[in-house]
Amino acid sequence: MSSTPLENKPAAGHSHAETVTTWKTYFSFSTDHKVIGIQYLVTSFFFFLIGGILAMIIRGELMTPESDLIERSFYNGMFTMHGTIMLFLWTFPALAGMANYLVPIMIGARDMAFPRLNAAAFWMIPVVGILTMASFFLPSGSAQSGWWSYPPVSTQVPLGFWLNGQAVWILAVAISGVSSIMGALNIVTTIVKMRAPGMTYFRMPAYVWTVWAAQIIQLFGLPALTAGAVMLLFDVTVGTSFFDPADGGNPIIFQHLFWFYSHPAVYVIILPVFGIFSEIFPVYSRKPLFGYKVVAVSSMIIAGVSGLVWVHHMYASGTPGWMRLIFMLSTMCVSVPTGIKVFAWVATIWGGKLRLNTPMLFALGALVMFVFAGITGIMLSSVPVDIHVNNTYFVVGHFHYVLFGTVTMGLYAGIYHWFPKMTGRMYYEGLGQLHFWLTFIGTNLNFLPMHPLGLNGMLRRVSSYDPEYTFWNVIASLGGFLLGMSTLPFILNMVSSWTQGKPAPANPWQAIGLEWLVPSPPPVENFESIPIVINEPYGYGKSEPLTANDPNVKLPSPAPEPVE
Repeated sequence: MSSTPLENKPAAGHSHAETVTTWKTYFSFSTDHKVIGIQYLVTSFFFFLIGGILAMIIRGELMTPESDLIERSFYNGMFTMHGTIMLFLWTFPALAGMANYLVPIMIGARDMAFPRLNAAAFWMIPVVGILTMASFFLPSGSAQSGWWSYPPVSTQVPLGFWLNGQAVWILAVAISGVSSIMGALNIVTTIVKMRAPGMTYFRMPAYVWTVWAAQIIQLFGLPALTAGAVMLLFDVTVGTSFFDPADGGNPIIFQHLFWFYSHPAVYVIILPVFGIFSEIFPVYSRKPLFGYKVVAVSSMIIAGVSGLVWVHHMYASGTPGWMRLIFMLSTMCVSVPTGIKVFAWVATIWGGKLRLNTPMLFALGALVMFVFAGITGIMLSSVPVDIHVNNTYFVVGHFHYVLFGTVTMGLYAGIYHWFPKMTGRMYYEGLGQLHFWLTFIGTNLNFLPMHPLGLNGMLRRVSSYDPEYTFWNVIASLGGFLLGMSTLPFILNMVSSWTQGKPAPANPWQAIGLEWLVPSPPPVENFESIPIVINEPYGYGKSEPLTANDPNVKLPSPAPEPVE
């Protein structure tokens, strides 16, 4: 992507050369989108470690058929906390951090549209984390109804608030929803209104398209879940009966409110990871992204179809046959735009000059596991198969191949790829590759055995099981322990590289894109002068990428002032 400078003075009170240099900045109420992005990433990774420790304890319990490690109600609480933390305190905030950091730079903006709102959205996340953790230790007991919190299980608690772990948990989820809505409003406005001159929609990087599509889903779907959480909070605190059938309520309504957002939420999570793939594969294959415009539009198609699939989670909830058929077909339709993306990535890689360093390895590994997850997802969209494996470990295996195998590994790919830009330091390649192989092997050992377990009838959410399932559970637990240990080289790499790694040039990967035209790390307002974009992205193999600090590269002469 080529650009020419446009005279545009920085906002008052800021020097373009100003750069974040002290750790104290990350504990401040900064409105710099890059600081907020790193705040999201570091905070969410802290909770990721907590959720991972809980997962290892759960897998420790499941090493043997008997419930002999922890007490059953404590197990249910840990089970609920694991899912809640991994979704609401790791996946969503981590992806928000990547979007916060990258989107303004990628579209040639100085910051987000609403910087203070952006900061406020982040600082709600520590509040959510504190409330979620506090709910686990309240005297009346922790939330034990799973991260989905279906009534009537979630409403079978004493009325009240302060000593009610379930109520505090629901409050945390509701606040998380408000934070995400604020963030989505900010990102969508930024993309629509703050693109650099010449940055037409079909000159935006594919990553920006995927973030845009994901945040549109947030704006349309998340109010339903947030409203459902507030209604459930009233049921367990002041005694309303929105979901109590004894008093005229309907618990199935909660399932509709929950899944109307929570299945599209899968696309909120995975679409930005698709965008990361679309940025990484061209760089490390040295080829343009195959079918860029189709790949971009497919993100919007996924966003649209995602609102028509939620009932496939409710096949066993008394759903009429005609409705099952409609939602089975709509769910299968999602595979079409998704398959377009997979085809484009494979075509991009095919015949390229591959560099198998850490970001590329994680992206390739995540792609392989996504294809497997997609196959099992098509199986689950079919009513007969879904009814057969409903509430079994087959569903858990599929879900974790999506959420960990694809999303977390895709996040790792993005972190390694943009780490030099974010920190101004190069990571250690040896530690990065060790991290990849431990993660890839651990993920498959952990979650692949769940598929034969589910096909043979092992129920999920249990702490004890029939001894016939022991073998596969032992394999899964060993994989879980390996997966937990795989984070150690990552932590060592990030900390040591950030503090004493080799200084990074502005464009260590010789990549194309506006984020690679600014120093590493970028100044507060990103660009000394707002760029004018004159080319489509992904020109690998067509011309050498431009670098802002390369004396041998002459940027094109200024283009005429664009007409609004």
